[in-house]
Amino acid sequence: MISNQAYLFFIFIVNGIIIGLLFDFFRIARKVFHTNDVVTYIEDILFWILAGVIMLYSIFVFNNGELRLFMFLGIILGAFVYMLFVSSYIIKINVKIITILKKVFGILFTPFKMIYQMLHKILLKPITFLFINIRKNFTNFGTKIGKTLKMPKKTKNIVKN
Repeated sequence: MISNQAYLFFIFIVNGIIIGLLFDFFRIARKVFHTNDVVTYIEDILFWILAGVIMLYSIFVFNNGELRLFMFLGIILGAFVYMLFVSSYIIKINVKIITILKKVFGILFTPFKMIYQMLHKILLKPITFLFINIRKNFTNFGTKIGKTLKMPKKTKNIVKN
């Protein structure tokens, strides 16, 4: 009985560490990609949904759905220990790695960006120019026809008898 509870306590400490890692994943994404407020709110909601799913899964798989106080203490302890000792290193290392990868991919995609810009100038600009001018001409044509087809206002002829 006690060994089973110690095993469960250890499992939920590991859950706390996993939730801490998940939290750091979102922190790293915010630091590297500089997300705006709306994306941050969505990330927060996604974090809490995933953390809840992890906790519920563990509670049902390892403890048959029974809630015990020591499980939540294990999650808090695991997240606290992770945040205190490991989190800062994980964030620093991953931010550096992702920043380097962004630069490398930026360099690798430079030729594709240049090709896209050339094709945009060669193909898309003339097509856009044509569509804009065709639209203007049809609009002008429509207003001219509308003006010519307008019936002059009927004047009131008073017929005197």
